[in-house]
Amino acid sequence: MEWETVIGCEVHVHLATRTKMFCACANAFGAEANTQVCPVCSGMPGVLPVVNEEAFRLGVRAALALGCSVAGRTRFDRKSYYYPDLPKNYQISQYDNPLAEHGAVEFEVGGQTRRVRITRAHLEEDAGKLLHPEGERAESAVDLNRAGVSLLEIVTEPELRSPEEAVAYLQALQQILRYIGASEAQMQEGSMRCEPNISIRPAGSETLGTKTEVKNLNSFKAVGAALEYEVKRQQEVLESGGAVEQATMLWDEEKRVTRTMRTKEEAQDYRYFPEPDLPFFTIARELVAEIEKELPELPRARRTRFAESLGLSEYDAGVLTADKAMADYYEDILKSGAPAKEAANWVINDVMRVLGEEGIGVDALKVRPAHLAELVALVADSTINATIARQEVFPEMVKTGESPRAIVKTKNLAQVTDTGFIDKIIEEAIAANPKPLADYKGGKKTAFGFFIGQVMRAAKGKANPQVVRERLGKRLDGET
Repeated sequence: MEWETVIGCEVHVHLATRTKMFCACANAFGAEANTQVCPVCSGMPGVLPVVNEEAFRLGVRAALALGCSVAGRTRFDRKSYYYPDLPKNYQISQYDNPLAEHGAVEFEVGGQTRRVRITRAHLEEDAGKLLHPEGERAESAVDLNRAGVSLLEIVTEPELRSPEEAVAYLQALQQILRYIGASEAQMQEGSMRCEPNISIRPAGSETLGTKTEVKNLNSFKAVGAALEYEVKRQQEVLESGGAVEQATMLWDEEKRVTRTMRTKEEAQDYRYFPEPDLPFFTIARELVAEIEKELPELPRARRTRFAESLGLSEYDAGVLTADKAMADYYEDILKSGAPAKEAANWVINDVMRVLGEEGIGVDALKVRPAHLAELVALVADSTINATIARQEVFPEMVKTGESPRAIVKTKNLAQVTDTGFIDKIIEEAIAANPKPLADYKGGKKTAFGFFIGQVMRAAKGKANPQVVRERLGKRLDGET
């Protein structure tokens, strides 16, 4: 039987607030366990939550970037469940009055544009984290640093049709969230966690199959692998006459299999009811309009503009816009007068190589956009050649942050165009290499390249290549 895969994604992202959702505790990643905890986020009796206004603003910002309609009034609910890292035994979340609904995200996969609808985006607090130290004693510890951290949960419709589509959607979502500054969305740090729901059904059927949810996947690779495994597992269950059980699954990275964590709860199992300590919140239309005006150009629109307006290839445009800081850096080079294609080549081939080697972001790079534009201009007007620019000048710019013009002057790297000097080197090269000269006279034109290399080496790479080719050609052709 031919099967169709149906996937929906629930994504939890830590909003880029300095403090937690309902208290003033810091939420910095990597702090020593249980050092960012207070009576509110540890669930002590008698405490009251106070809503983080910045979390609201960032939530609205993300919702607008995802094309959602922001609610005029919204409220929080209590979601009851019992787990060791949830000290209150309930989570403050949103249920029937979420922050925003009805958005969509477009993304590229397999050379095609796909679109998935966003069902809802709502605010909530995170739970803590269980630690499982290695050793002989079978015990776990609880770290409440993460408890109460501001979360935005983003839920899609079940419209993704393959693991590849799910991964492509998540990558597009991460890029949008980073572009707008709503979240760092680092999967490996847990500030973006994906819980995909997956089911299969006979091809052509409109009825959804029984779904499973894979919990807390922390890399795109894990998402793809877990979904591929679940597709295969569910097919085997159904084709053997069994029934898929609705359950929450965990991905075992070492064994590359999913395993059942618990049978899946329904909404009624969480006993949602309005949070009694928090009122309805009204979100002013003026505030929404203000936040919308602050949104930057989103990555997909920017990528299209780079390709259509600047004449870049789809690949180059995609690489340059993958990160907002890098795209801003590139555009600053253009503002300093560099041609689009030449600037793109330098950023993609040289700047990104250095960033990868040094493990830094473009904001930490000493080479400023105006200086890179100046370097492009020095090559264009033949002050230096491309080899000197890449092997001598650019590395010095990376090291010192100096302007390329100053480096060229200090190191005496300007190209030599003096025909007398070049002719002298040509004569020396010809005199020192009678065999290649004979080869050239005999019709072996590849010997011309040999002499070019000899002359450029003698000139230490500073001779103008065009002048060398012209003068050498005249000299050698005069010998034939």
